[in-house]
Amino acid sequence: MPKGVPNKRYTPEFKKLVIETMQEEKLSYSETCRRFEVSSRDRIKSWEQIYLEEGPEGFAVERRGRSSKGRPPKRLPKEVTEDLLAEV
Repeated sequence: MPKGVPNKRYTPEFKKLVIETMQEEKLSYSETCRRFEVSSRDRIKSWEQIYLEEGPEGFAVERRGRSSKGRPPKRLPKEVTEDLLAEV
């Protein structure tokens, strides 16, 4: 995996292998980056945090993009809702 590849995506299995190897062999973030050719120490730090908080299953969750909170759906006025129900 060459450095500087934009939008590189890593599999959950690869992330699990990286973090478990780092913990077992007591590697630093920099050593882990070099060994697995990951472009950023911050990426490995975030993987480690996910692993510690959620376990290996946490890697299967897609975390890119905006969250879907958004605004709440529009509600019809009560009278309109009652009129529609009466028509049905």
